[in-house]
Amino acid sequence: MTQKAPQIKKAKFIAMPDTLVILFGVVLLVYLCSFFVPAGKFNTHKVSYQADGITKSRTVVIADSYQVQKDNTGAVIHNPPSIFATDGDPGFLNFVYDGITSGDRNGGAVGVMAFILIIGGAFGIIMRTGVIEAGMLKLITKMKHRQILILPVMVLIFSIGGAVFGMGEEAIAFALILAPMMVAMGYDALTGVLVSYLATQVGFATSWMNPFSVAIAQGIANVPVLSGSMFRIGMWAVFTTALMIYSVTYARSIQKDPRKSLSYESDNHFREQLAEVDAKQHFGIASWSILAILFIGMIWVVYGVIEKSYYIPEIASQFFTMGLAIGIIAVISKTNQMNLNSLAKSFKIGAGDLLPAALIVGMAHGIILMMGGSDPTSFTMLNTVLHSSANLLSGLNEYVSTIAMFLFQSIFNIFVTSGSGQAALTMPLMAPLSDLVGVGRQIAVLAFQLGDGWTHCIMPTSAALMGTLGVARVEYGVWVKFILKFYLFLMLLSIAFLIFAVMINYQ
Repeated sequence: MTQKAPQIKKAKFIAMPDTLVILFGVVLLVYLCSFFVPAGKFNTHKVSYQADGITKSRTVVIADSYQVQKDNTGAVIHNPPSIFATDGDPGFLNFVYDGITSGDRNGGAVGVMAFILIIGGAFGIIMRTGVIEAGMLKLITKMKHRQILILPVMVLIFSIGGAVFGMGEEAIAFALILAPMMVAMGYDALTGVLVSYLATQVGFATSWMNPFSVAIAQGIANVPVLSGSMFRIGMWAVFTTALMIYSVTYARSIQKDPRKSLSYESDNHFREQLAEVDAKQHFGIASWSILAILFIGMIWVVYGVIEKSYYIPEIASQFFTMGLAIGIIAVISKTNQMNLNSLAKSFKIGAGDLLPAALIVGMAHGIILMMGGSDPTSFTMLNTVLHSSANLLSGLNEYVSTIAMFLFQSIFNIFVTSGSGQAALTMPLMAPLSDLVGVGRQIAVLAFQLGDGWTHCIMPTSAALMGTLGVARVEYGVWVKFILKFYLFLMLLSIAFLIFAVMINYQ
């Protein structure tokens, strides 16, 4: 009689919900909250501050001007959105269309979605040539056992970019190259996101000179602009080094066993692409010209952002120009059998690959509209949340209040993703609050800076994050599962720095 082998029970696997499912859940929660949270508004005024020897101004809220929406009898109004709106106002079932069509060419959903699609199309052309993949394989072959050194170098470069000029959306384009490069090196696409996008956010959150967050927040808080730099430079060095160590450690573990990667299945896309590339292909004038245009184009982007204050419209057009120039060279030289039709098709395929990321950006903006928008002078749920949070923080001691300000800024950033916009809304309230609890306004700025920075690493409303994940073909749920432990580490390390700042009376 043969003995039956014991049956092995398969572990139950709970699949991570799709990003769109998560966003819809958030929208539903906001809609339900609208029945209980009244709308409120603030009055605003302009404040002036000095930055780089230039007098700048910013419209900010007046701290004690909050008023809740009431009817003629004095009763508080709860005005939840309609299920289906037909008058142009936000509606529960209208949030997708409303979100996608919000903003303009310079920002909001429309601008960012166009930015993502154009970059996707441009890189669709660039990757179609096959030159980038072949060049990466040649570089990896030459580096051999030294290829791990690429990771800390990338972290350092992108962290500086985040610290100096607030690099964020620009990481999307670089991730298009770095994700397949990391897979080719034996790592995974998640490593590419770590050394590009996450590195920019480390620099952004700990910057000593970011003109879009630190400078504006300090100006509004009436703190000398770009003061307290030495403390922040030390903080930046600690956080950047931590990310370097984490990236190298993680990459080595994946190199030993690629199947451990949470993105192993989605990385097959890059493996299939790389398998079709001939690493020994001849690099003639055309191939080197394509690489030169790409290199010069990246320098042009960085120069434009730093020196010319280029933003989404200009950067998108820069990448389109790069894609077009490279495409023309490839067609003329017949690189990878390219012709005009394949050039056009490559642009459409590249843009199509990033369409899901663009849709997520639009839907995320719909959440803000469901709360009434972020205008402080209009009656919105967001203004009520801001006012209520400030009142809750006012009764705490200096250490608890500092940590609470940091956590509040982190949560509030989910709904107001713009660093400068968040500074204009929160700093007029947080700065005098810091006076009441006995901590310096510099610490209030630091709490804002760190809170504003880290949430971008995990929130689905961040266009830069969702765009980067889209080009790296990493699902949002996979990213959250992967980064959660390191994100908590960043939060705890931030709290440690804030406590230390209070101890030394950081000014």
